[in-house]
Amino acid sequence: MGISRYAMLGAFALASLSLPALSASAEDVTISVWSLDRDIQPAPNLINDFNKLNTGIKVEYRQIQFDDVVSEAMRAYSTGQAPDIIAVDNPEHALFSSRGAFLDLSEMIAKSSVVKPANYFPGPLASVTWDSKYYGIPKATNTIALYYNKDMFKAKGLDPDKPPQTWDELVEAARKLTDPAANGYGLAFSAKANEEGTFQFLPWAQMAGGGYDKINAEGAVKALDIWKTIIDEKLASPDTLTRGQWDSTGTFNSGNAAMAISGPWELDRMIKEAKFDWGVALLPVPQLDAERSSAMGDFNWAIFSSTEHPEEAFKVLEYFVSQDERMFADFGQLPARSDIAIPPTGEPLKDAALKVFLEQLKYAKPRGPHPEWPKISKAIQDAIQAALTGQMSSKEALDQAAEKIKAVLG
Repeated sequence: MGISRYAMLGAFALASLSLPALSASAEDVTISVWSLDRDIQPAPNLINDFNKLNTGIKVEYRQIQFDDVVSEAMRAYSTGQAPDIIAVDNPEHALFSSRGAFLDLSEMIAKSSVVKPANYFPGPLASVTWDSKYYGIPKATNTIALYYNKDMFKAKGLDPDKPPQTWDELVEAARKLTDPAANGYGLAFSAKANEEGTFQFLPWAQMAGGGYDKINAEGAVKALDIWKTIIDEKLASPDTLTRGQWDSTGTFNSGNAAMAISGPWELDRMIKEAKFDWGVALLPVPQLDAERSSAMGDFNWAIFSSTEHPEEAFKVLEYFVSQDERMFADFGQLPARSDIAIPPTGEPLKDAALKVFLEQLKYAKPRGPHPEWPKISKAIQDAIQAALTGQMSSKEALDQAAEKIKAVLG
């Protein structure tokens, strides 16, 4: 992976930040970092490399659990025990920013020769922005697109080089590809009653002129109607309502679904498991001239406003940013930046897929940003479930969601 070369590059990056190269000592400023990252993921590795540079700043790392991030971080902040730096899921960022828990980094970013907002995809950058100021730096990113089984397309008389481009084409292809006798579905996706369901549905609403603040727009209702058609006609498995993205994509990998809506985190598993020719296409749009959209996942870095060492903490973040070219090469994660090329992997299917995901990222939008995102998301999840189970029409369900969201937005 060339870690030594990257450590050297990091040293050059730090030199440009005017950091004195000191040997580790008791006088080092200590910066604490919290993140979900395990030992094979970016945070602990970047921190180890940073500490080897002996800059006069020592970074200590603590791994935290996904379900505990918000509650534990807010508790730590309110009791004066917050870390200096934290990685948070992008839809949670506004919660902290709006309450003054995160430091406004706008001035430091404006002066930085390393962190340049113009280098980031619009979606990730929007997720760290609150009240027109930057309260963080994107750490990594991901999105969703359409996987499709080229062998199944051929078998059903569909052109394997022409995946569906519009919603109508998607439904029509799913009808042709569904094969009940072979336990085969046309499409796999997740409509689960959690954040994954919102993650998958919101781009459909956005492409049709809706959004979280206008979730009952005419186009959003049509989008949910199409999801209902797919479920009612059994073009997707009934457990689409209860399965997450990982399990639904497993149906595709096993050859029991001809198409799947999922993300780049599936690529390595796909290479190992899928015993067929496959490709990836941009998410289908309502009609060919429609605005594109997609979901946006992954985490952002932020500095707590309670830090006693804001400048040193920002220098640590600058080092992390200086290593963004390693994000994919060393850790398999997509950088949140549009100015970084993804190196060839040697796997033709994977390389072709990555090109599509990078194209899709141009249109990926954050969930929110809004400090009450969990409540907004819950209203959307409830509407999806109510419509797909036949308890309400799509319009009734989304009208109800819009009322709940209106109350949250105030």
